Amino acid sequence: MSKLANQGSIIRPYKRHDPSGQPPMPYGPYQSTIKRWPKQPLIYLPRHTLSEITGPVYGHGEISETDNDLTRQHKEEPRGERIILTGRVLDSNGRPIPRALVEIWQANSAGRYAHIKDQHPAPLDPNFTGAGRTLTDENGVYRFITIKPGAYPWFNHYNAWRPAHIHFSVFGRAFLSRLITQMYFPGDPLFAFDPIYQSIPDEKARQRLVSTLDMETTQPQWALGYKFDIVLRGPDATPFENK
Repeated sequence: MSKLANQGSIIRPYKRHDPSGQPPMPYGPYQSTIKRWPKQPLIYLPRHTLSEITGPVYGHGEISETDNDLTRQHKEEPRGERIILTGRVLDSNGRPIPRALVEIWQANSAGRYAHIKDQHPAPLDPNFTGAGRTLTDENGVYRFITIKPGAYPWFNHYNAWRPAHIHFSVFGRAFLSRLITQMYFPGDPLFAFDPIYQSIPDEKARQRLVSTLDMETTQPQWALGYKFDIVLRGPDATPFENK
């Protein structure tokens, strides 16, 4: 068999997400999407080429011991409620995705990011940067130790507040396969007022962004545990921000 035939055999059609379970772009109530979304119709490519599937790739060697423990990245522990966050990255058939790079970033317990653009009057925490990363194991499991973030105001509309959330990024084997989403906490009263959460048309899909309290992960006298699985495709796919 020719080399070209071998390459063609591993190129697969790109299956689109179910639109009812994904946020539309642009979405009027979330005002930033009007400015960020292209004004011209998108051009969809029916297939990924071999170069897009195989590279460029990220390296694994730079992940350090404390990258998945956001409470041990500075001299002292950060302020706030310590939590353990775990889950699995799965494909559309429920099979685990091993060695996937999972990244998180978040506000601190007062609802403020360690970023120059965040200037609202909540205290910064010198012992909390709010970013971490890890690789899934052979069963597709990831694990983070962090601080439960606080709600924070934003300028989308009058008296707008974001529910407490953690941003997730998942990389496949190549940079092109990056997916981004947000994880929320159960029972948040701000869900009904948040246009980002409400931008997902299907209620069941919205619930897939909400973590669950997990007593098996919870450690007595130390930290509550939350479970959040990420499903890449299929009817139970996690809603993602990028199309």
